[in-house]
Amino acid sequence: MRLADSSLAHTAAGAALMGGWAFYANSGHPMPAPLVAALVQGAMTAAITYGLKRVQEALVPRLPGVAGLVGPPLVCCAISFVLLFTIHSLAGTPEVLATLAVPTTVATLYAMLYTYRLWSRG
Repeated sequence: MRLADSSLAHTAAGAALMGGWAFYANSGHPMPAPLVAALVQGAMTAAITYGLKRVQEALVPRLPGVAGLVGPPLVCCAISFVLLFTIHSLAGTPEVLATLAVPTTVATLYAMLYTYRLWSRG
């Protein structure tokens, strides 16, 4: 299996990078807020990355033509934002929108690129 196709590699990289961003985005607040935000974001990124990768792999071959290219990233962006916003709000993350800015952008770009990779194989 190639590293680019590894769900574990996608999941671990996303968790580490986005958890680090969440820590930074909340670093102006006293501990443990930055640490909690980082742990929440890391765990959620891991779960979302794994889940959305599977969603894309299921949707792309089932959607005809351009819908298979455009639909999955839109679905992934919406799911990612709603889940992250809800969980961070419940966890008391002080800077929810700043925390979500990078992960939502990265998740959408990731979804676009991975969807294109899957779609172009079809």
